Amino acid sequence: MGFGELLEQVGSTGRFQILQTTLLCIPVMLYASHNLLQNFVVLVPPHFCNAHTNLSQSQMSAEEALLVTVPLDQTGKPERCLRYAAPQWHLLTKNGSSSSGKEGDTNAGLDVDLQGCSDGWTYNMTHMKSTIISEWNLVCDQRSLKQMGQTVYMGGVLLGAVIFGGLSDRYGRRILLLISNLLMAVSGTCAAFSTTFPLFCLSRFGCGMAMSGVGLNTFSLIVEWIPTSVRTMVGTTTGYCYTVGQLLLALIAYFIRDWRWLTLAVSLPFFVFFLIAWWFHESSRWLVMSNNPEQAIKNLKSVAKFNGRKEEGEKIDMKRLQETMKKEMSCSQGTHSVLDLFRTPTMRRMTICLSAVWLSTSFAYYGLAMDLQKFGVDLYLIQVIFGVVDIPAKVVVVISMSYFGRRTSQCGALIIAGITVLINLLIPYDKQIARTCMAVLGKGCLAASFNCCYLYSGELFPTIIRQNGMGWVCMMARMGAMVAPMVLLTADYLPWLPGLIYGGAPILSGIAAIFLPETLGSPLPDTIQDVEDRGTGRSSKASRKEAIILQDTQADLLKQTA
Repeated sequence: MGFGELLEQVGSTGRFQILQTTLLCIPVMLYASHNLLQNFVVLVPPHFCNAHTNLSQSQMSAEEALLVTVPLDQTGKPERCLRYAAPQWHLLTKNGSSSSGKEGDTNAGLDVDLQGCSDGWTYNMTHMKSTIISEWNLVCDQRSLKQMGQTVYMGGVLLGAVIFGGLSDRYGRRILLLISNLLMAVSGTCAAFSTTFPLFCLSRFGCGMAMSGVGLNTFSLIVEWIPTSVRTMVGTTTGYCYTVGQLLLALIAYFIRDWRWLTLAVSLPFFVFFLIAWWFHESSRWLVMSNNPEQAIKNLKSVAKFNGRKEEGEKIDMKRLQETMKKEMSCSQGTHSVLDLFRTPTMRRMTICLSAVWLSTSFAYYGLAMDLQKFGVDLYLIQVIFGVVDIPAKVVVVISMSYFGRRTSQCGALIIAGITVLINLLIPYDKQIARTCMAVLGKGCLAASFNCCYLYSGELFPTIIRQNGMGWVCMMARMGAMVAPMVLLTADYLPWLPGLIYGGAPILSGIAAIFLPETLGSPLPDTIQDVEDRGTGRSSKASRKEAIILQDTQADLLKQTA
């Protein structure tokens, strides 16, 4: 590409690229923190009904008040949402915990009037000092609101991708990154100081929108200022920043156990990122495509000076720019839309299969990653384990894609992930180690599937509509992330149903991926006709480029790991 020549002239891997890429990668760590913040902020602590008003004012101990107020459930633990309509004083006649347990069992078989927790709840705040659950009593009849909060956040991520993605192509990457960082800082701060649950959800919706803007424009600024030869390394490094972010969240949450301060801790740094973003240079490639060549030349000369190549930078003028970028500017004249993904048979089949793969990967990933309490393991430990497993998973899938192909790797990662989730349904709840191991394996496979998704999709979509295609499948992924928390509500009716859905979806999409063409060692398609020729088995005449593995496929998109 012509711009690559200009980039080499001013220094393609100099001090400017190193500094700007590093500064852009740092916020990606907190991207993961906000995505998984619900695991701590919306933690549901053990709880039971408060004692009757007259008992709370008496000289009884807390244990005695609990005994005569709250019945035991089938596991011998206090009921979470029911209490006796009147104190059961006869239970105090028995001494010792074992006698009390027997008496509670005997009493449970009697016709005793029960009522809801009209005087509120008592919470056992072991892991966190406070959460939005304990502050606004989002339990019992209000427990569905817990999942609603994460769904609203993911809705913001979806809307943000649509809004900020389009605006960045029109107004530039840098200005949208500035706005996104400021919106993230303000929305996160408002969430931390929210006085009601609706206000908290509104603030989190703003956080979700900002996250999309930060992610999309960060990746655009990174890849549009670096040469093709190092995109693989830089893209992989940026992906691992997300993994580090998962570990960072566990560390921050371990020391900050109040939900307001925790939310503030992962939001305030974006004020600093907002200030830093003023230094970033707008993409000269985008400036040329947007008919602003004067600013593009100014930025290129600034980069050349920063990289110690001032003399080479001074050689770039309007004539040199137009000659070099002529090919790129002519390629941008075509008019294509998302509808082109569905106009022809092969493109239509490919788009539908990829949509299923992305939706189910994100759906099952967040279904596992957002409900860590169910494993019965220390919350901070399981967060670290779920983050660490991404490291070997991404290494294994890269090796697998190189030796066994993209299609086999994609199918295998999804099907194995689904099977591990289904196996977990058969493991007794008290076998916590076994359940956790299977869940970690499944989460690792889903992380590997995400890595494969980005590469595979970029190689399948033709150049002329590659960004439209990637935008479409990323939207499908965010829809899956929105639906995932709501599926947990079905456990109130059938406890095994969420696991069945989370496990079945990846298996079905893994089967759908079998119908995708293999791209290992194949040239990238340039046109829709290239894709149709490949789908019908004919040799493409238009596409004779050398096969590219991770080059030029994710120029403007955030790697989710999400």
